[in-house]
Amino acid sequence: MQRKLLLDEKLLNITMHRLGQQLIENYEDFDNTILIGLQPRGTFLVDYLKSSLEEMTGKKIITGYLDTTFHRDDFRRREKPVKAYATKIPVLLENKNVIIIDDVLYTGRSVRAALDAMITFGRPKKVELLVLVNRKYSRELPIEPHYVGTNVHTLKSQRVIVELKDQGFKKDSIWLAT
Repeated sequence: MQRKLLLDEKLLNITMHRLGQQLIENYEDFDNTILIGLQPRGTFLVDYLKSSLEEMTGKKIITGYLDTTFHRDDFRRREKPVKAYATKIPVLLENKNVIIIDDVLYTGRSVRAALDAMITFGRPKKVELLVLVNRKYSRELPIEPHYVGTNVHTLKSQRVIVELKDQGFKKDSIWLAT
């Protein structure tokens, strides 16, 4: 497998800081807003954004984790059982601004499942999507992100690999594998 570096640690930090700035521009008070990281990899990003936003704004940012395992349309089509992760939503989502956060947007099916799973916690006022990597030309559903770290033009045979120190890697980096 050949790998091409898309974002190194320095560029990834700049990208995450920029995404935080964009959120501040649109939600300066964050009083009625919750950031929800999709399990498993979106949780690392939501934790990073929470600490970064709290440092920049001086305000408490409400975050949560959402597992979409049982809401996926391919749940019963897999050969082996999928591992479910914890869902932790500390508030009702009724009339809240919700920002769903994930590492890579590929087909859009995980986001569709997240929308279904989220309704269990109330009807949000507004839902937006933040992704670190937007894989262009691969969408199977009409879902597009509002906030994008980087856009990557990929083939179906390629994979985007996000490696973060919080996941146990030596340094933060994003790779395109062929």
